[in-house]
Amino acid sequence: MKRNFLLALGYAGLTAIIVTGSRGQNSSPVETRTAIFAGGCFWCIQPGFDKAKGVIKTLVGYCGGTEPNPTYQLVSSEKTSYRESIEITYDPAKISYEQLLDIYWRQIDPTQADGQFTDIGPSYRSAIFYGNEQEKKIAEASKEKLARSGKFNKRIVTEILPAMKFYPAEAYHQKYYQQNPEHFEAFEEGSGRVSFQKKTWGER
Repeated sequence: MKRNFLLALGYAGLTAIIVTGSRGQNSSPVETRTAIFAGGCFWCIQPGFDKAKGVIKTLVGYCGGTEPNPTYQLVSSEKTSYRESIEITYDPAKISYEQLLDIYWRQIDPTQADGQFTDIGPSYRSAIFYGNEQEKKIAEASKEKLARSGKFNKRIVTEILPAMKFYPAEAYHQKYYQQNPEHFEAFEEGSGRVSFQKKTWGER
């Protein structure tokens, strides 16, 4: 009978997971890290990260507020500082934080300050939540690179903020694009997100 023992040490976006038993005593530790981004409707930013090689897991949820255990109803009331967000667990040996940021920029309109596409309100504003100073510097450099790229005529307004506690959203929001593909596709198209991505970056 195989037995797995997991030791997780989480801090500042870094988690070390040590796995032994399933592949013998010489198994190497598997190090994972987490990244948190807000990009409007969290349904719409999950697929792009799920497809990326090196991404282990994604969870949609809420970040940036202070009320404990936020719900969708509370966050969507626009009476908190929470934003719809995504937490990405990834293998830094296969994908870097900078590469995750490249994926992130292609999911959003970084020039829109009042939300994302047809989703308007504080909970839909874009943000990069950094877990440490290194992530902050990488995020700032990535934002500056985007500003110099000539892709946008307007100022890049996506905020770079210190990470706060991330709360996973309700189960029916997780992998919504898989749970309700027809509704998801209609919503994504209707919001203008898809046409914006094609115009800005080419075919997805």
